[in-house]
Amino acid sequence: MLLSKKTLSSERKTQLQDFCKSLSIKFKNLNLLELATKHRSYTNEDPKNAHENNERLEFLGDSVLGAATATFLYKELENHPEGDLAKIKSIVVSEKALAPIATQIGIDKLLLLGRGEEMSGGRKKPAILADAMEALFGAYYLDNGYENAQKFILRFIAPEIEKVLKNKGAKDYKSILQELYQKKYKICPLYELVKKTGPDHDRTFWVSVRLKDETYGPAEGKNKKEAEQNAAKMALEAVAQS
Repeated sequence: MLLSKKTLSSERKTQLQDFCKSLSIKFKNLNLLELATKHRSYTNEDPKNAHENNERLEFLGDSVLGAATATFLYKELENHPEGDLAKIKSIVVSEKALAPIATQIGIDKLLLLGRGEEMSGGRKKPAILADAMEALFGAYYLDNGYENAQKFILRFIAPEIEKVLKNKGAKDYKSILQELYQKKYKICPLYELVKKTGPDHDRTFWVSVRLKDETYGPAEGKNKKEAEQNAAKMALEAVAQS
């Protein structure tokens, strides 16, 4: 992997080393950690190094995170069917789970952002924070190998799994479904109210959800929002089993 040959300033080097110390980790190549913090908006301001941002590390880290999480779930939750494992995984590797972790460990303070992104509050945007977290995982994997990366990842993901198992995790199936499909296909699920039944004081709503060429549902609920959540849950379960 080709990295910029620019030498880190002593101030930046100290900042990166302090970050590592706070997490009790080491990087043999601090330039990898530096790359993990470079948002596209930052490198776009330097035409010579416009390609040198954290997006490739994010791509790699996403896969390493997925593998580490799936392996842990497979080994630790022997009595859970595949559908349950897929749903738990989708929650704990989501933007909603990763962004708070990134802030907690201080990635937000390390980020290198372009002027416009900085001015628009990019340092607090969940998508940027979650992407940086995945880039960090990718960088640590390249620097320290899969086994060490897996241990590092599970320090953060195992507690999130525990929250889900104790029913303290996210149950917003619409958000989970939307995040998965936006990331994979760059499109949003489409919900349709199919019908309403019953008297005004005791209505039942029926909603279906369309994902590309597939429609799931209809699912019922006592209001439209509940029906949409149930339709999203139905779609997630179907996708997990496909």
